Amino acid sequence: MDTILILKPNADKQLTIRLASGTYARLPIRTHIVTKDDTMSDIVKRYAESHLVEGDLLFISERIVAITQGRAFPITDIKPSLLAKLLVKFVHKSPYGIGLGSPWTMELAIREAGATRILLGAFMAAVTKPFGIQGVFYKVVGKNINAIDGPCDYTLPPYNTYAKLGPAEPNNVAKNLKSELHHDVVIIDANDLGVAVLGKSSKDISDDFCKNVFKDNPLGQSIEQTPLCIVRYMST
Repeated sequence: MDTILILKPNADKQLTIRLASGTYARLPIRTHIVTKDDTMSDIVKRYAESHLVEGDLLFISERIVAITQGRAFPITDIKPSLLAKLLVKFVHKSPYGIGLGSPWTMELAIREAGATRILLGAFMAAVTKPFGIQGVFYKVVGKNINAIDGPCDYTLPPYNTYAKLGPAEPNNVAKNLKSELHHDVVIIDANDLGVAVLGKSSKDISDDFCKNVFKDNPLGQSIEQTPLCIVRYMST
C-alpha cells in the first residue's frame, strides 16, 4: 500500500496542539505530486480514507484543489497586461508567498475578478489605508483572490514556475468529498502569516476552530508534500 501516514510532525512543526476545547493531533499525509490529471475524490480515497476514524476532520490545502481543477498555469503561458504590470508596483511583498506581488498573479486576479472590481478594490484600499484599515482590497474584490499565489523558490517543482488561482466553489468541493468519505472536510489556505478558511463541508464547523488548530501551519510551506491532514481530537 503506497499510503503513508506520517506520525511525526513536519520539520519545525508540532504534531499536537492544545486549544481551549482540548488537545488535537494534526496528522499530515504525504501524497504524490498532484497534477490537473488527478481528481480530489481519488486523492482523498487513496491517501486518507483508510486512516479516518469517527470524529476525524480532513483538512486539505487549497493548492491541490486548485491544481486538480486546472487552475494552476505555467508563468510562460501567462501574458501580463499593462494594467497588471502597473498595479503590481503597489503590492506589498511578503516573505511568505508571492500573492499578487508578481505580474503573472496580478494578471490572474484581473482575469478572475475583472479589471473594474480590481481597480475599485485598489481605490478603496488606498482611501482606507491612512486609517489603518487592512484587508479592504480583498474584501471588495472577493472571488478568493487572496488565495492566488505565484512561483517561489521554495515551492515544490514543477509549481515553482507556476501561478495559480484559488479553488473554484470550495464549499461545494468540501461537501462533495464529505458525501464520499462520511467525514467533514475543510479546505484551507495556510501560511506562516495566518490561515484562511476557504471551504467547509458544514457551516457548523467553526472558522475560529479551523484557524486555531492550524495557526502554526503544520503542513509547512515547502517540500513537505503533505497537502492532506487529519485533525483528531485526543483529550480534554
